Amino acid sequence: MGHLSHPAANAILYVTYGLLLISGVSIGWIFHDKKTFLNVNGTQKGIPLAFNFVASGLGVGILSTYPQVANTAGLQGLLVYALCGGLPMLLFSFLGPKIRKQCPDGFVLTEWVFHRFGPVAGLYLSACTILTLFLFMVSDVASLQYAINTLTGLNALPVVIVECVVTSIYTAIGGFKVSFITDNIQIATVFILIIIISCAMGTYIDIDTSKIPESGLLKGNKLGWQLIYILVIAIFTNDLFMSGFWLRTFASKTDKDLWIGCSIAAFLMTCIAVIVGIPGIIAVWAGLVDVGDDGASGASFFIILTQLPSWVMGFTLVFIAALSTCTIGSLQSALTSTISNDIFRNKIPIMYIRVIVVLIIVPVIVVGLKVADDVLQIYFIADLLSAAVIPVILLGLSSYFYFLTVFEVIAGGLGGLLTVFIFGTIYYGNAKDGGLLLIVNNGIYGNDWSAFGAFVAAPVGSLLAASIMLGLRLLVLKLISKSSGKPFTALDKPKPKDTKPAEDGVAKKSLDSDLSSKSKDPVQVSTSPA
Repeated sequence: MGHLSHPAANAILYVTYGLLLISGVSIGWIFHDKKTFLNVNGTQKGIPLAFNFVASGLGVGILSTYPQVANTAGLQGLLVYALCGGLPMLLFSFLGPKIRKQCPDGFVLTEWVFHRFGPVAGLYLSACTILTLFLFMVSDVASLQYAINTLTGLNALPVVIVECVVTSIYTAIGGFKVSFITDNIQIATVFILIIIISCAMGTYIDIDTSKIPESGLLKGNKLGWQLIYILVIAIFTNDLFMSGFWLRTFASKTDKDLWIGCSIAAFLMTCIAVIVGIPGIIAVWAGLVDVGDDGASGASFFIILTQLPSWVMGFTLVFIAALSTCTIGSLQSALTSTISNDIFRNKIPIMYIRVIVVLIIVPVIVVGLKVADDVLQIYFIADLLSAAVIPVILLGLSSYFYFLTVFEVIAGGLGGLLTVFIFGTIYYGNAKDGGLLLIVNNGIYGNDWSAFGAFVAAPVGSLLAASIMLGLRLLVLKLISKSSGKPFTALDKPKPKDTKPAEDGVAKKSLDSDLSSKSKDPVQVSTSPA
């Protein structure tokens, strides 16, 4: 059985953070450029883009959430969760070119919403995005604390503070550019460590084969079937909220690079999810954890590590520090870009945005260490919000829904959440539990249909509320049209923007300028008799 003393654990952690700080600051100093602080649009090839998508999509939370799903919903639930964690990357290869074409100067989804639905809708989505980034940072801090406490017994507060200081320093120096480069380095390290830890588990853990059939973890189950719907809706919609993914989408050099990056990222993220989730099953077969153990299922990965040599635990601490730093740094960069672009429209000095992000980190640490007990619950709160908000916004991408406005977007989001509350109140028979369903208080592992119903109610209620708002808006405009005698134009298709005259004008102006400059340039003036 492995064991790390407190001095050894502290040495491993702080040396790792020291190396991460030195590398991050060095890269930030070398590549510091105001033009690439918020984005690196159109500069990245497919392979580094893939590594960056993986870095943004993973966090320390995967070490508890995926084993927890595997321990509760078996192999079926794990595979569904893994696929739903990876396949949404392909959405960006499909939606990215469309949004970049309509909004070439943007670098986050909210910029397109500003153009399509107006500033109110843009600020509305921005608020949802910032809340999502906040929740994801909280979940990563909570996951880091859980990992540190379980593996070492150390007080996690100093570790978390040091990590946030490290990421704040190097992202403040280099912005998104340094985050992009350091993510590639850190995720390469993570790949190596995953291989080492997996080999160690295969070597040192003994499985009681008689427990395999009796555990039932290889069979289908009700929760596993529910997760096919829940996780598709939850993760596919929530990933569209993540500014980090959109920053990388706009960073792609070409649409082909974006497709390559997203495809590789989808494959790698699915594989990593399966690898880190399997310990949830192995822990049961090794007799270390019971099936569906609420208290120990999320700790399956770490419980197995205690059965391995101390050097493996040391490698795991390095893995945890690198992975968490990678995630927090990416989220901080995304938060900086989102606040600067969406709230202040890039009109105030970036130093002020850095200060705001640092101030936000303080409640992130407090909430992550003191309040957040169930990491998976935090993820699903963000997922439920996105399931209510995203459907109507996505309809705006289609030319068939040209008539949608900010009223339908906001009504859809609020209506989706209200529908979840109404469903919960009816399902449980009281308003209190109906309200608690909005924060997925009972998780998704309850032996009932509450979570499934919530993720049905959110998108369906969103579309219904948007339809009702559309009908009311058109009715009011029709009545105003009749009373004022003005034509009813609410359903008229907007005229396509004709940029040809402007382009001709610009070309003519440029040609006149060229001719003028040539006539004034003595080198260009002919002096020959001909």
